[in-house]
Amino acid sequence: MRREFSAGGVVVRRLRGGWYVAAIRPGGKDVWALPKGLIARGEDPAATAAREVAEETGVEGRLLGKLGDVRYVYTWRGERVFKVVSFFLFRYRGGRIGNVPRELAFEVDEARWLPLADAPGLLAYRGEREMAAKAAEALAGEAV
Repeated sequence: MRREFSAGGVVVRRLRGGWYVAAIRPGGKDVWALPKGLIARGEDPAATAAREVAEETGVEGRLLGKLGDVRYVYTWRGERVFKVVSFFLFRYRGGRIGNVPRELAFEVDEARWLPLADAPGLLAYRGEREMAAKAAEALAGEAV
């Protein structure tokens, strides 16, 4: 069984008195997801997460820490793949949501800020819903 290792980011910011998370609609899919991608050889997983966030959402964040890992198996062209995605929590630092580089625009149909409290119900994948819930727990009681 082939193995893949990816990293993703949960970027949060305060808007209108509440926490929001940067989410994407991947190209050709009608679902909300968190930005993520394969870890390049020799690349630090947190750096991968930061890079993927910037490439897929147009925003940058300050690393707050690791949220956890999501593990699953999927099938690609008849081959089973065991995948581990490490997710990291970031606090919004700058950039404009949806300002995706033209050469990467095919990967993402839309990027937007979703209310973090609603994210566990809006994100399509169970592991990502769990990471959004962990982010909300980590931020509980934190002021602006």
